[in-house]
Amino acid sequence: MNRVKWMVSIGVLAVAFACLQTLDHRDPNQRGLEFLPEMVYSQASESFSSSPVFEDGKTMQGLQAGVVPVHGEILHFPEGAEGQKLAGETLQLPPVEDPAKAAEFGRSLYGIYCATCHGISGDGDGAVVQRGMLPPPSLHAPRAVQLPDGSLYHVLSYGQGNMAPYRAQLDPAERWAVIRFLRELQASKAKTQEEPPEATQ
Repeated sequence: MNRVKWMVSIGVLAVAFACLQTLDHRDPNQRGLEFLPEMVYSQASESFSSSPVFEDGKTMQGLQAGVVPVHGEILHFPEGAEGQKLAGETLQLPPVEDPAKAAEFGRSLYGIYCATCHGISGDGDGAVVQRGMLPPPSLHAPRAVQLPDGSLYHVLSYGQGNMAPYRAQLDPAERWAVIRFLRELQASKAKTQEEPPEATQ
């Protein structure tokens, strides 16, 4: 009985080996046997054609709620000075339930994305500047302080000069959080400069 089982096992192995041999192509440039050809030759649908997959019967589906394009939200302002001015006249810092928490969140984002060039204090003395890069303008300069919030949002979204756009790294709420922190940073610097030095004895 054991001998019969042994012979059957040998036979099964021989058949399996023969099947594998039939699948072996001697020419390495030839394709192998395709077990699931529908995965190799997928049927692409035209954008405006009907589709049995979706409930509405359409191939091209709309964006889901909350989806953000790869470059951030769609801004209805052109790049450059004209768009920056228009954004400053149109956009305002949106209200939040907890401004202090939002500013603290902006502080952490500033430390990640902005301090490298602008420095922790915003004076334009970041790490890359200390290694030879041209320093950016101080964020405490009159122009930066007087720039409207919407214009700052435009700068973060489109970039300016040597500054790259950050709309791919920061979503809209995060950009506003950075601006909120920047305003606190500017106010703190201005208050420090206005305070008279302590009298020494």
